[in-house]
Amino acid sequence: MIRLGLMGCADIALRRILPAVAATDGIELAAVASRDPDTARFVAQCADAEPVDDYRALLEHPGVDAVYLPLPPVMHAEWIERSLRAGKHVLAEKPLTISYETTSAMVALARASRLVLRENYMFLHHGQHQRVRELLDEGAIGELRSFSAAFAVPARPPQDIRLRPELGGGALFDVCGYPLRAALLLLGPDLKLLGAGLRLDPEQRVDIGGSALLRRADGVTAQLTFGMDHQYTSEYELLGSTGRIRLRHAFTPPADHRPVLSIERGTAREELVLQQEDQYAAAIAAFVHDITTGNTAVDPATVRQAGFVAAIHRKADRSFGCTP
Repeated sequence: MIRLGLMGCADIALRRILPAVAATDGIELAAVASRDPDTARFVAQCADAEPVDDYRALLEHPGVDAVYLPLPPVMHAEWIERSLRAGKHVLAEKPLTISYETTSAMVALARASRLVLRENYMFLHHGQHQRVRELLDEGAIGELRSFSAAFAVPARPPQDIRLRPELGGGALFDVCGYPLRAALLLLGPDLKLLGAGLRLDPEQRVDIGGSALLRRADGVTAQLTFGMDHQYTSEYELLGSTGRIRLRHAFTPPADHRPVLSIERGTAREELVLQQEDQYAAAIAAFVHDITTGNTAVDPATVRQAGFVAAIHRKADRSFGCTP
């Protein structure tokens, strides 16, 4: 039984991860730490776990084997490193860190420590994306020409940490990762950044939306759109020489959702309905499997993605509000 320590009682932990932990064999919540001791006690009581005084005490706890870390992005590097040096496996919310160099260093430390380190992009564990991959490999839409993906959410409340640049907020660190990781998943690592743009909020001084254009060596392009003051959008499309595949609810489908792959070939349209899956539980199960089997290899896309985020930040034209 893997004994998990919760480092920070963020909303994603309470709504998604703790229920998934409770539903997954081989893992249990053992201890809870929060900046607010009352919050730690409340969450621990609800989950039949032990509250601890602070994050350091969590890492010193002899009954904790692994840590789930949903802290603000700017805090990730410090507490990932502390966790690894304390001998704990780590599941960290995205982004793993807010710099390419630090992400590379954390991956190297995990490798040297022979510990599991995972960036928690849960959508990667949903089978709908594997089915899309199979359709591409089968030639269902001929030769792939382009990929487009969008992930955007409505405007955040003013106090939301994602609107605070000093905490690592902004659309680039928060929502860009979904279409970017999907591009790496379906197009492979051979991508180069051609251009990018970010739109900045003049009051919050944080990026609230943007886009990026990538190109594979064979000419296949990837157009990525992301934002935090948009109509909710979660989808991608692959355009081929003889057809098109569309997937909606691509990144955050609820556990009872049955995915529908829309396949167009000329004037013919087919809807392929897949089985419902709980990607949150699947992500936790994969974390458990990696720990119990000793699979400490970090997904190479973790570092590649950090490099692309840094490149987008460097290359992006930036505008405030709607002023070009």
